[in-house]
Amino acid sequence: MNSKSLTYTLIAIALVAALPALGKKKTRIEPSVAWGITEPLGQHAASTIDTLFENYHLTTVPSLVSRAWATTGNYGAPGQDQIFFDRPATSQFFMEDAIGAWLHTTTNHRFYNTRIPMTLLSYTTGGDKHSNLDRTKALFSGNVNKRLQVGAGLDYIYSKGSYDNQADKNFAWHGMISYMGDRYELQTFYSHYSFTNKENGGITDDRFITDPAAVQGGVTRVDNKSITTRLTAAQNSLESSHFYMNNRYKVGFYRYERDSITDTIKARTYVPVTSFIWTLDYKNNFHKFLNQSGQQDTTFFPHTYLSLGGTNERTRAWRLRNTVGIAMLEGFNKYAKFGFSIYATHEVQRFTQVADTIDDDDRHPLLDDLPASVADRATRHLMWVGGQLTKMRGAHLRYNVTAQFGVVGDAAGEIDVTGDITTRFKLGRDTVSMRAYGYFKNLAAPYLIQNFRSNHYVWLNNFDKTQRLRVGGELTIPHSHTRINVGYETLNKYIYIDTLALPVQHSAALHVFNATLHQNLHFKALHWDNAITYQASSDKQVLPLPALAIYSNLYLKFLVARVLHVQIGVDGNYYTKYKAPNYNPATMMFHNQNKQDCGNFALMNIYANFKLKRARFFVAYTHANGKIFGGNNYFAVPHYPLNPRRFQVGVSVDFAN
Repeated sequence: MNSKSLTYTLIAIALVAALPALGKKKTRIEPSVAWGITEPLGQHAASTIDTLFENYHLTTVPSLVSRAWATTGNYGAPGQDQIFFDRPATSQFFMEDAIGAWLHTTTNHRFYNTRIPMTLLSYTTGGDKHSNLDRTKALFSGNVNKRLQVGAGLDYIYSKGSYDNQADKNFAWHGMISYMGDRYELQTFYSHYSFTNKENGGITDDRFITDPAAVQGGVTRVDNKSITTRLTAAQNSLESSHFYMNNRYKVGFYRYERDSITDTIKARTYVPVTSFIWTLDYKNNFHKFLNQSGQQDTTFFPHTYLSLGGTNERTRAWRLRNTVGIAMLEGFNKYAKFGFSIYATHEVQRFTQVADTIDDDDRHPLLDDLPASVADRATRHLMWVGGQLTKMRGAHLRYNVTAQFGVVGDAAGEIDVTGDITTRFKLGRDTVSMRAYGYFKNLAAPYLIQNFRSNHYVWLNNFDKTQRLRVGGELTIPHSHTRINVGYETLNKYIYIDTLALPVQHSAALHVFNATLHQNLHFKALHWDNAITYQASSDKQVLPLPALAIYSNLYLKFLVARVLHVQIGVDGNYYTKYKAPNYNPATMMFHNQNKQDCGNFALMNIYANFKLKRARFFVAYTHANGKIFGGNNYFAVPHYPLNPRRFQVGVSVDFAN
């Protein structure tokens, strides 16, 4: 089936799915709600159900995960956010960080109260039979009663990639249960994923993209799948299981509402005063790097420590975290203007790394001596204590402050204080919001950044704790659709991955400035949405960043026959050139390099998004300007070109019963 016929098929499915809803008689149903959870105590954070049709096409453009996304190119492939203020910190299992944008986590998990059962199904595809990407997602949520909810989700990505030896697949699923009783609350989920990524090491000659005639004897047309790559028999595999359970028991009293005439009780409401909290969080990670070509293995990587015949190594890690807390709840009477919590967290971590099984007497003379002795297995016990001060109600002032201190193990001496405060006030007929935020962190490096052994990279470090101080503010003006965010951060003893792909601690202070403007304009059906980020690093050798990153979206949005929502437009992003990080297939880490600039190209998409009742669908021609204008040097990471022009389609249907 070609792309055109597939497009018609998917749109037909969406229309058929939506037709029953057109003829249904409207009934009054309580609105569905969704919420996320915040750590460490599992508090609710208001969220939305993913049924919006605006910009639906963006879910299939891998380079637009961020306004400046360093990626190896393929959908679902490794990437790193180059907007520093949006970049997550290095985790305890750093091999997972590169694919974090595609994973189900505590941060992006959602619970639902849907009143009636809800099933969301979506499918997106693009490219031809040699380079197609496919993503299938399913989400179900249903209420057993008004308090108990169960649900499950599935996410399957399979993308062959536009270039050779680039395919990846990720099969992820999760199940969840929530119970919201007067006295007892439960929020729990279990998730699992299995990810495989073919590693091609980048193309052998960038001129296949920038100047194909120079390497093809004057021929300008390129078969992308025929471009030679530096690795042909390597792949990474990751697997993870995650169980999260948050329990909350609330102690309080009943508030009664009486009939003023008969003096009888009309209703009663339970008002919680204090809650006791226990959270159990278990995660198990597995990583495998395989390279079946011994020749490529020893020539691509600068060092080989354990085997000259290729690489087949495994790294495992698990952690078990228990948090107990007591919270005095906000709002149980008129004098309780804020909530206050204290808690303690204990965590056990276990790491298992590849063993050095070669005796010194038997070591091949071509093998470098191991620079350090790293334990095959290590177990750590860590403990923190902390508190929270929150005010989440009120029209004019809200705040949230969390302070955590390490007391046991490598966490001893750690400090993590994070907070924000928001105020709202009238400005003419509009309500303006101002938010100040900041944090101070004094944190130890993750264990694997300190101790790591593999066939190609070994390090044993004794890094000091890193101090980070960030302050910033955000102004939101709804009437003009304006949001301005300005922040500044100072980092002392910052740990980065250097040009040798090794972790290094910077001795001097590092400063980062960030300013982002979101400005949306519209006139009747015409809309123009813009996001512009300016950032500056005080040391571009240590922390290179694109100075300017822009995303712009110009479109028409209108309604056809009062039932079909339509958004037609063109969008794209651009960021200035800089020394973009390189990607290391053996560790799945991005590291500094000083030889090649990336950026200074535009990537644009032509799209049409539609929504008809409970069905939404899109058609898009992504990277439509490729090889025409906007620059041919479309590498977000050295030697890894982005996807060329391709046609993509998608459909999502809400089967609400």
